[in-house]
Amino acid sequence: MARILVVDDEEGIRHVLRQVLEYEGHTVATAQGGGEALTSYEEQRPDLTFLDVKMARMDGLEVLGRIREKDPEALVVMISGHGSIETAVEATRRGAYDFLEKPLDTDRILVTIRNALQARGLASEVARLRDEVESRYEMVGRSFAIRTVLERIEKVGPTDARVLITGENGSGKELVARALHRVSPRSEEPFVEVNCAAIPAELIESELFGHMKGAFTGAHADRIGKFEQADGGTLFLDEIGDMSLSAQAKVLRALQEGLITRVGGDRAIRVDVRVIAATNKDLEKEIAAGRFREDLFFRLNVVPINVPALRERREDIPMLVRHFTERAIDEQRLPPKRLTAEAVDRLTRMEWPGNVRELKNTVERLLILSHGPEVGDREVDRLLGDPQQGGLPPDLMQAGTFADFKDRAERAFILGKLRENEWNVSETARSIDMPRSNLYKKIEKYGLVREDTGD
Repeated sequence: MARILVVDDEEGIRHVLRQVLEYEGHTVATAQGGGEALTSYEEQRPDLTFLDVKMARMDGLEVLGRIREKDPEALVVMISGHGSIETAVEATRRGAYDFLEKPLDTDRILVTIRNALQARGLASEVARLRDEVESRYEMVGRSFAIRTVLERIEKVGPTDARVLITGENGSGKELVARALHRVSPRSEEPFVEVNCAAIPAELIESELFGHMKGAFTGAHADRIGKFEQADGGTLFLDEIGDMSLSAQAKVLRALQEGLITRVGGDRAIRVDVRVIAATNKDLEKEIAAGRFREDLFFRLNVVPINVPALRERREDIPMLVRHFTERAIDEQRLPPKRLTAEAVDRLTRMEWPGNVRELKNTVERLLILSHGPEVGDREVDRLLGDPQQGGLPPDLMQAGTFADFKDRAERAFILGKLRENEWNVSETARSIDMPRSNLYKKIEKYGLVREDTGD
């Protein structure tokens, strides 16, 4: 149950409240004046305080202010025999949770306690969830390369400057964007993410700017877009290099004027959004090829941040392995396990074309599929392939014929590239120089299905 402090200069009120609250199972401390109340609050750190408004020497509103200065999360219920709207408003302005008039009603007291403690529980849950989310997006590493990124985040994060994040798929561009938002003055406002590569070109404008009912087939109701959802906060445009030219023109206007117009609408809507963009492409080459607007590039690229590939920061791999191990054991409800130094050394020497994301998924796979409390180098070789033998997975070496080996190798290659490109079929086809129609046939032939990684 709760720790409750009762502050009132009338002994009868203190006695009655103590009886009622102790009968309900709460631990109760009392104080008869403002000075004693402040001392008792420091010693007891109660979950809830009942505080009389009218007291000699130091009134309740002053005590409330001092309590809230020391503990901004304090739950304080004001009580008064001379209640007025002005007093209640002032108490609320100073941070009171509720205001009760004397004579006190027992049922009202108990309902107030229940609601206040539920509010504290919800606040604690929100804080816990925020900590959990932030741990999921924590940037781990001590290498010079990652320290350079963190230093730039620290400098540009508190500003409203636009940032263009570049780096290979899986290197952690989203982590950088979230870190920028977390250290900005907008941190309590929305962080809205749009993966431009995952949205068909004909729908990207509706996704970003919203649409009006009847704007196109299937638009059965008005819908706000990501710019409006992110108003006051941060909009993260991931894989901006895959955005259509028409959408790029509208994004440019939003950046220049702070105005957007829904598809099918004629009214300009003002939005206050900090835009952070990311891409795995060389946008200057895209500009030369006519696929990206140069003026948009200069608008986005106010502060560039390049996220290093994992092979460029191998010294961080042991720390990342420990981090992913702890997270996987907690999130997947696995029995406690550890990777031996030899196993970590094996992982450190691997190439990691899928970067940090691939390492995370690999650590989870090792923890789930291995036996015993430790994952050793032999387990790594068995489950991932021996780096000393070219890193070929065991299932390839089990092929009975050369044709079978080629099929297995092709399947593994295509699956790896799909993962590397986050299952963007168009991007994968372009990266491996294969017609998209052929790639679809290969996906169907080998029965490839996107895994749920929990990312």
